[in-house]
Amino acid sequence: MTSLLIKNARIVDGTSTEPDDPVNIAIEDGKFVDVGNNVSFEAAETLDLKNAIVMPGLIDCHVHVLSTHANMAINMELPNSWIALKSAEIMKDMLMRGFTTVRDLAGADRGLQMAQEDGLMDAPRLVICGKALSQTGGHSDQRGPFHNRSMEPYIHKLGALGRLCDGVPDVIKAAREEIKGGANFIKIMADGGVSSPTDPVGFFGFTMDELKAIVEVAKGSGTYVAAHLYDDTCITRALDAGVECVEHGNRMSDATIARIAKEGQFVVPTNITYDRLAIEGADYGLPPASVAKIEDVREAGLERLDKLYKAGITVGYGSDLIGGMHPHQSGEFTLRGRYLPADAVIRSATVDAAKVLRMEGEIGVIAPGAYADLIVVDGNPLEDLSLLTNQGAHMPMIMQGGEVKKWV
Repeated sequence: MTSLLIKNARIVDGTSTEPDDPVNIAIEDGKFVDVGNNVSFEAAETLDLKNAIVMPGLIDCHVHVLSTHANMAINMELPNSWIALKSAEIMKDMLMRGFTTVRDLAGADRGLQMAQEDGLMDAPRLVICGKALSQTGGHSDQRGPFHNRSMEPYIHKLGALGRLCDGVPDVIKAAREEIKGGANFIKIMADGGVSSPTDPVGFFGFTMDELKAIVEVAKGSGTYVAAHLYDDTCITRALDAGVECVEHGNRMSDATIARIAKEGQFVVPTNITYDRLAIEGADYGLPPASVAKIEDVREAGLERLDKLYKAGITVGYGSDLIGGMHPHQSGEFTLRGRYLPADAVIRSATVDAAKVLRMEGEIGVIAPGAYADLIVVDGNPLEDLSLLTNQGAHMPMIMQGGEVKKWV
């Protein structure tokens, strides 16, 4: 049994425009057990933070921990052993930026989850979808127009972030296999994308019958479907089919924003990836055809942020970085901060992110019963979001599940 009493901590979690008054935080066996002014708790250790700011461990709702190369065709050819070890390095860096939980949107498997849970690597807590489901010629099909080799041999390659499935029986089987393998939710490619060679943005991909079949399998298994989406028509089709989380959503119309506000689906914008792809994509190996697609979605995504906020939609923090661009993960904070209040930006990586992951009350808060994930920040991020950037340089302490991962 381990226990810790943190004294005189001022909580910032995005639910207020000012830090809370100083409180004491009791931690036992990896979870918060009491928070307040008059906490009575006999702990093995006591730490006085002297009114420093503490935040819940940050949550990134859209990462690709197995994306070691910006060119996905190259990534899927790399050996599983190398991908796994490189992924561990990528994830440790995420943890050192203060992200104690991440949701992987293509490729991470139960084995990586187990490695983190068993302490084999220092990494964020992983929420996974297994392989993303794509149709032939869709966003997980990395073959060019004249390359017709089978994708079947790549289904067990860690570097292949998705799998191809066509027709209702095939998509049902694929969804069931991912859930059987430990997926916490299902990810589908319901639109074209930047990093794939033969699917323009606005490409429907799956038929409505295929979409509905995947959603039925997910809901029947007690989970949900998140969908890669840019174009408004594609978003509408996905919502009609029962998709509950829109990833990206750059070209979402005002009418669709109003619909989501009414129906309660979630949205995870990922604007930092387009910013970095436009600047560095070619340098990191992104094909020219993919670089040319970036501007189609870049500005539209930024313009949507304020409208999503004013509509009251639950928006999660997402970075969606690939290859050598992972170090820019925290740049989404300051990028969003140009358009939104700081508390809303922070909330997207704490309380609201926990809702997106269906882990409300477990993560994203400093409250009894939640995992004891917290970061200490030098300064007030409500006044300066850049304190959450610079590779965790302004975070002298990072704790995950009651275990101190960084202390300087």
